[in-house]
Amino acid sequence: MTPPRNRAPGNGGRPPRRGSRPAKGAGRPRRGQPQRGTPGRTRSGQPGQAPREKQGPRVDVHTPDGIRLQKVLAGAGIGSRRACEQLIAEGRVMVDEQVVTELGVRIDPLRQVVHVDGERVQLDESRVYLAFNKPRGVVTTMSDDLGRINVGDYVVDRPERLFHVGRLDADTEGLLLLTNDGDLAHRLQHPAYGVLKTYVAEVPGPIPKDLGKRLREGVELEDGPAAVDSFRVVDSRPGKAIVEIILHEGRKHIVRRLLEEVGHPVVSLVRTQVGPIELGGTKSGRWRGLSRDEIGKLYKAAGL
Repeated sequence: MTPPRNRAPGNGGRPPRRGSRPAKGAGRPRRGQPQRGTPGRTRSGQPGQAPREKQGPRVDVHTPDGIRLQKVLAGAGIGSRRACEQLIAEGRVMVDEQVVTELGVRIDPLRQVVHVDGERVQLDESRVYLAFNKPRGVVTTMSDDLGRINVGDYVVDRPERLFHVGRLDADTEGLLLLTNDGDLAHRLQHPAYGVLKTYVAEVPGPIPKDLGKRLREGVELEDGPAAVDSFRVVDSRPGKAIVEIILHEGRKHIVRRLLEEVGHPVVSLVRTQVGPIELGGTKSGRWRGLSRDEIGKLYKAAGL
C-alpha cells in the first residue's frame, strides 16, 4: 500500500518536519529486494506463480555436456517441448533449488534435482514406484526362509531389486509401497517426517462418543504413549463398527495395540492410504505403477 503523501515511511507514521529531506533510500526497494505489490505475474504478462527466492549467492546449474532442460522435462512427461519452454520462461522450474528461466540451460538428469511448481520431478528412469495391495496372510518380506508366501513372490518377475516401504503384519491387508528409491523410502517410513497412514478397521461396537478424543489425546502403551492424528466412525451396526484411523506412528502393530487398549480389539484391518497415495481400486494381490503426479506428491510429502 502506498503511504499518504504527507507521511514518510519508516518514521512511525509521524508527518515529516517542514523542509526536511526524506531518509536516504526511503520509498525505494533495496538492491536485490523485490518491489511490493508486483509478484505473481509471469514474463508473458499473465498472472502466475511467483518463483521462490533463493537466499545467498546464485549457483550456476548449467552442465555443458548435459541435456537441455526443456527436453528433460518433456521426456519426463511434463508436457510438450514448447509447453516446457513456457514453464521455464515463466520461472516455474527450479534446478538444485535455483530458479531457471534461460532456455539454453543443460542439466544432468541423474545428478541434479528438478522441481516444477514446487513438486519434484523424478528424472531417473531406473527408479520404480509401485502401489501393492497386500492380501491377508502374506508376510511383508521380499523373501522368506520358512517358505511362507511373501511380498517378493508377487514381483518376482520384475528385474529391479525392490524393497517395501514400512511393514504390514500378516493379518493386515492393504496398501504397501514398493520401490528401489532408498532416500524416499527412508523418509516415508520415519515418523519424524510426519507422513500420514490411513487404516480402516472393523471392531466390536458400539463406539463411545469420547473414543476419538481419547485416542487423539494419547493412550499409554507398554512402550510409551501413542496418539492418532484423526479418528472417525465410518459405519456402525449392532455389535460391530467400522472406524477410520489416521496416524504417523510407525511402531509395530500400533493400530491393533491402540484399539485393544481402549477396549475395541481389531477384527480386520486394512491400510487404505500412505501420504497422498490411495489404494483405490487396486485388487488384492495386484500392484500398479504410480503416476508422475503421484510420485511428485510423495516427494513433497517426504520433504524432498
